[in-house]
Amino acid sequence: MKKTPGKVPCNPFSQRLGGVARRAAEKGIDALIVFSQANRRSLVDVDCDNGALVVEPGRKTVFYTDFRYTTMAERVAPWLDVRTMWKAKDETKALARMGRRWKRIGYEGSVAATRYLRMKEAFPDAELVDVQRELLLARAVKTPREIEAIRAAEALTCGIWEEVRAWARPGMTEKEIQRRVRALMCERADGEAFDTIICAGANAAECHHVPDGTVWKPGRPLLADLGAKAGGVCSDMTRNIVPEKPDARYRKAYATVLEANMAAIAAVKPGAVCGDIDAIARSIIDKAGYAGAFGHSLGHGVGFEIHESPNFAPKSGTVLEPGMLVTVEPGIYLPGKLGVRIEDLVLVTETGCEVLSAASPK
Repeated sequence: MKKTPGKVPCNPFSQRLGGVARRAAEKGIDALIVFSQANRRSLVDVDCDNGALVVEPGRKTVFYTDFRYTTMAERVAPWLDVRTMWKAKDETKALARMGRRWKRIGYEGSVAATRYLRMKEAFPDAELVDVQRELLLARAVKTPREIEAIRAAEALTCGIWEEVRAWARPGMTEKEIQRRVRALMCERADGEAFDTIICAGANAAECHHVPDGTVWKPGRPLLADLGAKAGGVCSDMTRNIVPEKPDARYRKAYATVLEANMAAIAAVKPGAVCGDIDAIARSIIDKAGYAGAFGHSLGHGVGFEIHESPNFAPKSGTVLEPGMLVTVEPGIYLPGKLGVRIEDLVLVTETGCEVLSAASPK
């Protein structure tokens, strides 16, 4: 399709795209084929659910998509060579023609089996190399525009939660509260970044509990894990409504999780290793007598998707860099008794970190 005459603006992610292409060339990869919607958007700013982005070091980047999205792609990404595919077989033929000279091809290991088989058909003599990790790490350091968008999405989430706290009352069901949160997110943002989690009482012991008809009873805690999607990016936060007179068991668990949350956040800075920060929080929880009650990793990256790199996982060797965004969400889960999780979204800065989750209390 023809481009509109005039000055063509620059790709806002050109530095990231160039870095990915350079690293591919250093690994002897002749071309990358990117199918993931989030990975494609992070490289060329085109957001649609079908397409193949071909990144060939030293050559023009090409985006293949179907008729539904070609006009949109050319409008939002005039720097991009957009080509139309009508059927899946057209993708196979187009890639085969373009890749006649390719010997090593990078792809996302998470692609659907049907797409992987089409690649095998298109490139029967080439080596397919999984570069999913490299693509995710390239997205881990956010651009200034992404950071501001995520900051705004998190501010929306905090505002919605503070409003929820004002009207949520014992006697309401988990589903009632969830529906109202969803309505606010659709009204003020672009909807939910994930299905809002509302846990009344002991249901919070299920860390990803699906809200149901359970009634929030007086004198019992409530846990809410929520995040708005706005400007194409996600946000994430978990907060607790603690009863005025919690029992000693809950009070100890909550205090332990809060200590772990604050200690881990204090350790977030450039050069810190993700696994070491996970260990800080995990050690506090274990020493308090809750070994085995914190079964998930400490946190995850947030961006175009709700779960991105880096991860605060026990064995993660990823080193934090300025511009990375990650959640800090320690928890204690005692089945049939209680569950506590406190989650903040944290930006790694040049000198330390900035907590974007302003809603208080935790």
